[in-house]
Amino acid sequence: MHEYPITKRIIEISQEHANKHNAKEVKQINLVVGDYSGYVASSIELYFGIIAEGTVCENAKLNIKRVKPMLKCNECESLFVRKPFSFECPYCGGQGSPTEIGHEFYIESIEI
Repeated sequence: MHEYPITKRIIEISQEHANKHNAKEVKQINLVVGDYSGYVASSIELYFGIIAEGTVCENAKLNIKRVKPMLKCNECESLFVRKPFSFECPYCGGQGSPTEIGHEFYIESIEI
């Protein structure tokens, strides 16, 4: 349910961008959503179609790039996607630690 206000804000930011550049419509919004960001990409897509009606974003294409969380090996410093129930590095067998990769949430670009 918390995807509704964030989707509304994405549309507001896109409208502000279009107004700033005297554009009549937003053609495309590119969004980056990490799997651990706390937001569900499919819910954002659903709300986007509803909230965008009647706005400059009504016909905009919403592209969402999902980012999988990564661990960083404490031994070889490689980044890797964690296997279920394991923190083991697939390259050297060392233990991985959490990183900020996968927590992203931002508008990458707005095409007008």
